[in-house]
Amino acid sequence: MTDNKVAFVTAAAGAGIGAAIAARLAADGYDVVVTDAHERRCKEAAAALSAQYGREFLGLAVDVTDENSIIAATDTVMAERGRIDVLVNNAGWSKIEPVSEMSLATWQKCLDVDLTGTFLGMRHVLPHMISAGSGAIVNISSISAFETSTEHGAAYSAAKAGVLALTRVAAAENGKHGIRVNAITPGLIYNDFLRKIYPDEFFDGYAENRSLVGRIGRPEDVAALTAFLASDEAGYITGEVYGVSGGVAPHA
Repeated sequence: MTDNKVAFVTAAAGAGIGAAIAARLAADGYDVVVTDAHERRCKEAAAALSAQYGREFLGLAVDVTDENSIIAATDTVMAERGRIDVLVNNAGWSKIEPVSEMSLATWQKCLDVDLTGTFLGMRHVLPHMISAGSGAIVNISSISAFETSTEHGAAYSAAKAGVLALTRVAAAENGKHGIRVNAITPGLIYNDFLRKIYPDEFFDGYAENRSLVGRIGRPEDVAALTAFLASDEAGYITGEVYGVSGGVAPHA
């Protein structure tokens, strides 16, 4: 059990947004639960945080598309920590194929990870937050949810748009329980994995020609906003969508 607030973060053991969020929340004093589909990497990330801050962080292998995996993880956190104060649904997957050529497998996996995975996290954390009478959920969506573009792929765009609708309804349902639910729509937040998805020309000139602040986004940019939305300073904010895109795709 812990007196610290507990934050459950999905896909938190890589080199991207999730890891930056876990690191920022740990620095802010949260007892972070590092979850990821890659068990070894997950344990290593938790161990690194434990060594850095001198307190134990949990690292749990979680497949966000598997309801039993989510249930097992939340049960473990409640048994060992006794609370879940913050949930960050960050897990995502994409494969770009035009609608006219897209396989059902691509469509289904994208929805399973990006949308159903977000739902399952909320479905099995919310009851604990409701019992506690408080909580904050931050869902990581994407500017693809509202852009008219071929850059992201239809399956990813559809799933991330669904995350925004899910966020708003969950906020409406759970405000009476003291729970806030918000979403963030990042633009281009660079990590090396993106090179496997997008061609080199996608990155050429992006900072100079598209970003209004003259640079590509960093995972820490999203982590900073996540930390704010999770905090008591955002106590009057729920059902909202915040862009982190360097002005490439402002949303109102």
